[in-house]
Amino acid sequence: MDKKDVPAWILSLDLEDAEFIRKFVLNSGSLKKIAKSYEVSYPTVRTRLDRIIQKMELSESLEKEPLISYVKQLAIEDRISLDDAKSIIEKYKTERIDK
Repeated sequence: MDKKDVPAWILSLDLEDAEFIRKFVLNSGSLKKIAKSYEVSYPTVRTRLDRIIQKMELSESLEKEPLISYVKQLAIEDRISLDDAKSIIEKYKTERIDK
């Protein structure tokens, strides 16, 4: 699998969130087990999961933005580097989120 094949919602997660998702899957989605492994309350884990869900949903909605699609196409066509494309997209997402 190439990096460009990785879904945007996965790339939008920081390492800590990705680790949480990994633990969530390995624990068959049991928030009780995750709460126990993190030594926090169930509501704390639920809040964290809700925040990750919101991040994923926002990432998916932003992916439909025409500018993001255009920048990705430029990178696929090797007209700009993948690093430059990521940088442009992240800057755009940050500005969109802050509004």
